Amino acid sequence: MRFLHPERDEQLELSLDDVFIVPARFEGGSRLEVDLSPIDLDFGSHPVVSANMNSVTGKRMAETMARYGGLGVLPQDMDLRTVERIVRHVHAAHPRYDTALTVGPEATLRDVLGLIRKRAHDMVVVVDEQRRPLGIVTSADLRGRDQYTPVSRLMSRQPVTLRAGISPREAFAALERERLKAAPVLDADGRLVGVLTRDDALRFELLRPSLNAEGRLMVGAALGIAGRVEQIAAELLAIGVDVLVLDTAHGHQRRMLEAIRAVRELSGGAQVPLVAGNVCTAEGTRELLEAGADIVKVNIGPGAMCTTRMQTGCGRPTFSAVLACAREAERHGRFVWADGGVRRPRDVALYLAAGAARVMVGTLFAGTYESPADVQFDAQGRMFKESYGMASARAVVERTGELDPFERARRALYREGVSHAKVMLKPGRESVGALLMEIVTGVQSAFTYAGARTAAEFRERVVVGVQTVHGFREGLPRELVE
Repeated sequence: MRFLHPERDEQLELSLDDVFIVPARFEGGSRLEVDLSPIDLDFGSHPVVSANMNSVTGKRMAETMARYGGLGVLPQDMDLRTVERIVRHVHAAHPRYDTALTVGPEATLRDVLGLIRKRAHDMVVVVDEQRRPLGIVTSADLRGRDQYTPVSRLMSRQPVTLRAGISPREAFAALERERLKAAPVLDADGRLVGVLTRDDALRFELLRPSLNAEGRLMVGAALGIAGRVEQIAAELLAIGVDVLVLDTAHGHQRRMLEAIRAVRELSGGAQVPLVAGNVCTAEGTRELLEAGADIVKVNIGPGAMCTTRMQTGCGRPTFSAVLACAREAERHGRFVWADGGVRRPRDVALYLAAGAARVMVGTLFAGTYESPADVQFDAQGRMFKESYGMASARAVVERTGELDPFERARRALYREGVSHAKVMLKPGRESVGALLMEIVTGVQSAFTYAGARTAAEFRERVVVGVQTVHGFREGLPRELVE
């Protein structure tokens, strides 16, 4: 990357909104030729990672992110028994077909109501004891019905099904022909394998799943730097986590360096990538890498649920932070991940321009069916989920449950995050798949504007300029008003 006016721009501290990508000549024939495969680790078809926040990444998010070619990182507050259960589920999940929601024929609509918003495909499959479909129930079947009505009375019998192994193009054509959003997928014996949506059939033309050496969907997990670091890391490795993330708000500190060295010394630690952070300086990056981190997580304070900069005045504008840390990592033959502050696809493209290998997304993904929280409704009937920051008083209290009430209250005084926020599920963007496709297609287009076909070419060729606040504003979409 180079600046458009390096003699001036190199001296500035820049946020994502302060910069833009300068268009250049593209030699390719189509943006479909662009390969977004990350340059750091040998998995994934794009650079997006779901953040290790309690309100963002759980079982559904981790599974879906891996299926769509990214990675989900489970939060450090999660009980290890829960982590084990989720890792086992993700590793067993089908790499192509979404996990089906199922009930038996004796179930009621009340049972269906408790399930149907757990997945974006809006379908519950009624199955027999051999997992052969008897019918399907969708949200449309629930309207105006008594909640204790048996599903056998209302289910659509003899539903359209797809065979396992069908090509995305064939599946899309079949669903289009039947005017269906989704359909169950069956194996050769007629047993339920999963669900395929029309949107997924399109997505899989662009995205390949993130698979480990055993061909299973991948999942990461975070751990803190206080307490039983070595023991927890050893348990996570034994569980089979594919990526470890050592995480704390201020990563440039002695305890982080000690934690990295301790985890690195564990048997098997060298085979699992170790990500550590957060930092925002070249010095912090260098020390974490020298301690043994493979990848450094960058940024302090830009997240939607974070109040660190307002509480402390500490942090650094996002673009400059990632640029400085990525340049230092490159000197060591290593990489950085940008963490936080993503609101639009352009933000991901600009983080990659600054040198990030991957980009962690948090609150943007909290407002999806796949995030852990339950769907709620506001007074206008709009769907939302509740989100909160990982340094908020709420998160601190939950994280310190084993301490006495006084100590928990004392630690909660040092809060640097929002404890309660509503994140709306917006029409057409209720699924992480829809948001990912916005990001992926936007970044693919950014690559073509910069004249690049791969992430390595993009880093080398991209030219970045600095703009005024009005320069940024004039790029925002505006509605025409009579």
